Amino acid sequence: MEGNFRLLIVTGMSGAGKTQVMQALEDMGFFCVDNLPPVLIPKFSNLCRQAGEKTNHVALVVDIRGGEFFESLSDALNSLKEMKVPYEIVFMDATDETLIRRYKETRRSHPLAPDGRILLGLQKERKILDSIRPKVDYIIDTTNMKTSALKAYLRKKFSQLNDKGQGISVSVVSFGFKHGIPLDADMVWDVRFLPNPYYNPEFRHKTGRVPEVNAYIHSFDVTEQFLSTMFNTMDFLLPNYEKEGKSQFVVAIGCTGGMHRSVAMAEALYNHVQTLGYRASVEHRDMFKNNVEEDCNPREITADEVKE
Repeated sequence: MEGNFRLLIVTGMSGAGKTQVMQALEDMGFFCVDNLPPVLIPKFSNLCRQAGEKTNHVALVVDIRGGEFFESLSDALNSLKEMKVPYEIVFMDATDETLIRRYKETRRSHPLAPDGRILLGLQKERKILDSIRPKVDYIIDTTNMKTSALKAYLRKKFSQLNDKGQGISVSVVSFGFKHGIPLDADMVWDVRFLPNPYYNPEFRHKTGRVPEVNAYIHSFDVTEQFLSTMFNTMDFLLPNYEKEGKSQFVVAIGCTGGMHRSVAMAEALYNHVQTLGYRASVEHRDMFKNNVEEDCNPREITADEVKE
């Protein structure tokens, strides 16, 4: 277990992108801690090594926000070597012009010049960081780097997950428009044009997960035409969003009450996305907000039972 342990120490200039790096590393499976005092790094790393897989890949941000503590970073690195703890240092940088612009856009003051010019703070920071820069393993200059390019670089260098765990994950959510659209949806499909099982007394109080209700919804040509359109759209979008560095995509599918049509279509899309090799999950947000019978929550419909 310890042989697979990996420790990344992320440092560098304020405003160069350390926060974005930590977010990307967290999506890639790293256990991330921000602004850890260097004096605690050796003990913390040892605890992580002993804790198992969940903390087998760790990323720590250490920068000048730690004040006097930062000066102990060199001692901490020496201790890691003595303990034979493998580590890599990632140094984030950008030109002063770029950093000043970013500070002005966010209206933040530099931590080393809270009441003075940003440039003076940057100059002090570079002087402090000079001691650690010769020891770094990776220097990432974000001056002209888009966030998507930074994420792609990090995935290439540091991805710890297996092939199935990498890339974009897709969350499919069924809902009822009368209960409101999911706030976190990246895309919304409105399937209220499909034939409604609600008007069949036999199906009215059973959900779209019940096999006979699901089969009824799929029995119409318009349903299969819609699924073909939706699948083709997702086949095009997902690899392109993944290429841009998007880690999660939420697809919401809505009908009137969120009980029949949206549930069946969400199950179909969920199975389709899985066949493409993406991580996927399905949630039926409003399915039980209606008056449903006990047999409306049967076993999950399998991919073979859902027509694609």
